Amino acid sequence: MVYTLPGIRLNTLPPISHCGGDRRTTVAASTSTNLSVLFRKNTLTRKFLAGRSVYEFESPSFMVAATEKVLVPGSQSDASSSTEQLEALGTDAKDSKISQNEVSLEEEQLDGTTEKDFVTSPVLVEDIAATEEVRSVSLVEIGKESAAIRQMPLPPPGIGQRIYEIDPLLDRHREHLEYRYSHYKKIREAIDKYEGGLEAFSRGYEKLGFTRSETGITYREWAPGAKSASLIGDFNNWNPNADVMTRDEFGVWEIFLPNNADDSPPIPHGSRVKAPGEIPYNGIYYDPPEEERYVFQHPRPKKPKSLRIYEAHVGMSSTEPMINTYANFRDDVLPRIKKLGYNAVQLMAIQEHSYYASFGYHVTNFFAPSSRCGTPDDLKSMIDKAHELGLVVLMDIVHSHSSNNTLDGLNMFDGTDSHYFHSGERGYHWMWDSRLFNYGHWEVLRYLLSNARWWLDEYKFDGFRFDGVTSMMYTHHGLQVAFTGNYNEYFGLTTDVDAVVYLMLVNDLIHGLFPEAISIGEDVYGGVGFDYRLHMAIADKWIELLKLRDEDWKMGDIVHTLTNRRWSENCVAYAESHDQALVGDKTLAFWLMDKDMYDFMAVDRPSTPLIDRGIALHKMIRLITMGLGGEGYLNFMGNEFGHPEWIDFPRADQRLPDGRFIPGNGNSFDKCRRRFDLGDAEYLRYHGLQEFDKAMQHLEEAHKFMTSTHQYISRKHEGERVIIFEREDLVFVFNFHWHNSYSDYRVGCLKPGKYKIALDSDDPLFGGFGRLDHDAEFFTFEGSHDNRPRSFMVYAPARTVVVYKLVTDAVSK
Repeated sequence: MVYTLPGIRLNTLPPISHCGGDRRTTVAASTSTNLSVLFRKNTLTRKFLAGRSVYEFESPSFMVAATEKVLVPGSQSDASSSTEQLEALGTDAKDSKISQNEVSLEEEQLDGTTEKDFVTSPVLVEDIAATEEVRSVSLVEIGKESAAIRQMPLPPPGIGQRIYEIDPLLDRHREHLEYRYSHYKKIREAIDKYEGGLEAFSRGYEKLGFTRSETGITYREWAPGAKSASLIGDFNNWNPNADVMTRDEFGVWEIFLPNNADDSPPIPHGSRVKAPGEIPYNGIYYDPPEEERYVFQHPRPKKPKSLRIYEAHVGMSSTEPMINTYANFRDDVLPRIKKLGYNAVQLMAIQEHSYYASFGYHVTNFFAPSSRCGTPDDLKSMIDKAHELGLVVLMDIVHSHSSNNTLDGLNMFDGTDSHYFHSGERGYHWMWDSRLFNYGHWEVLRYLLSNARWWLDEYKFDGFRFDGVTSMMYTHHGLQVAFTGNYNEYFGLTTDVDAVVYLMLVNDLIHGLFPEAISIGEDVYGGVGFDYRLHMAIADKWIELLKLRDEDWKMGDIVHTLTNRRWSENCVAYAESHDQALVGDKTLAFWLMDKDMYDFMAVDRPSTPLIDRGIALHKMIRLITMGLGGEGYLNFMGNEFGHPEWIDFPRADQRLPDGRFIPGNGNSFDKCRRRFDLGDAEYLRYHGLQEFDKAMQHLEEAHKFMTSTHQYISRKHEGERVIIFEREDLVFVFNFHWHNSYSDYRVGCLKPGKYKIALDSDDPLFGGFGRLDHDAEFFTFEGSHDNRPRSFMVYAPARTVVVYKLVTDAVSK
């Protein structure tokens, strides 16, 4: 089913794995709700379910520009939002973020909690004891937040010049940057003039869709291409002539349904909405009584300084072959994420999508939470529980494209291919088989900005990971294009300036109304207001290296890839994400251990050289990625313990139009789940990998080394296969050599004093061989080594990483 909520249209679907079949939808109200709408177009009569667009019209007197943009008169607002940093760019550019020079970052207080049960080093116990308090921040009570943000003053646009101070090389592209920044300011000024500012502009869902008042329900839909429209459902026995809608001069269709004689709503909560004929899905009007609605209890957590993200898909988060629920995820998975030491959960496939195997990226209803996993109130309860645990909740939001479906998506909603999208070839993504938004259209801006605002306000998400940003920003969509870091690739005729401006506007909105919110762009580019970009080159590099022999790995190449970002450009690093877990690819664990994972992961059985190598490198790859790769870290659920096999969504057999046959998997959920029981089983080697990942997260929580003020890479030795670097008061020693262990190995450092082991990948708890004494103390002695003023001596076993912590500062004594 799909939930239709007051003020919005929400499509939902059945738990099926293919596009065809019975599609059920839920409609919600603003105090809004969703029903079926029958639209008649110029060329033919078709039936459409309501629930795709959200706009705000303050009065019936609209102004329309020559470009057919709907403009709503309003007073000039002195409260808008933008920063001079919106255009600050980031590419995989020339300068390393962490060089062989010391650099400093802003300091913030630690936040979050830590667990003690994983610790084998007494040094780390002390670190954790110091950071056990859960701290959350709320500028206002969570129940009053929606009203408070309406009063938030948004700063006006700056002059757009600071980027040239950050990166003087951008001055060569000043003409391009000035053009798009001027376009951004022009749009901001128009929104302020005609809409009353971004805050008002982004509340389109309060007027379009289904909105309920004390006297009845109003339904409005912007569908300028439709010739007629009717509202149908259980409430009127599906009679297309019973409730005919009226159209204004700007293509907005409207109908008001008064309350029943007993003052009950004209559309009952839970009643069906289904267009007759060829539309094969149901919609459920979702507008529960006040006493049944979930009320948020817990404030949003404080925005973490170091972001450690657990990427999750609610539907496949069960250990059983089934679609999991929001409630089960709340009760079973969220406590696991907290215990593992992550401080953020990033949720995939939240927006409604009819095709389960699309991983949620073929959205059919942008204003609907996926009904496969439960009700809208179930989702709210889940997010509230995450906040109670101190976890930030991010949403993987899709504004880069839309499902190509015409029966249950935005495509051809009013009978034209240019309603929300570019018409013709420009509006079609040939690789994704999806439609591409026209970001230059006024109503598209209203729709998408309102959508982002709605998820943050109504469901209390704490931010977004924007999917497909590269596809948005370039007319070539990043297809068959290799970005090398040359700035000419980023500034030119292939830039979609309208899309860039939209990204600037939505980041204005997010950070202006929700100052603690986080925005992450899936892009090689960075900038335009995002707090972070995904450092996508890292995962590609690890796959490239795992196809080579160990002897062919280059330490300098690894360090360069991990640090290849500009100073002040925050990145989220990851060794692997959901992309590597899908059918057709391999996870790191599978690349490393392959079929041996099936027979040699029990601790009471002999291992194999492949298993020993895989377990060792799996730990090292993940920690060096966290240590050098960015200011944030991401892991896809289950990969922390080397989840075996791949993700394969349930699929039926298919016969393509050209006659080719594609076998399915019998609609099986067997490989569309997460076997958390494997990581919990102490008799399996997966448990050691999970324990190491937990220790790694808690070490970062205690020291915030990803955003530390002190960073220095002192050694990249190709012959010895050793990498050494300092972060905060920690010294990381990686020995990637497959055979050689080094005794009395000299490690350069900055600070004098006594060091002890804080984390050891060779610990038996983590599936290691226990070659180090964790009670040992390491004292520094003076004398330059690797450009450091002093050093200490260690034993560095082959294929290990050991982190040393300064426990006594000689200067302070």
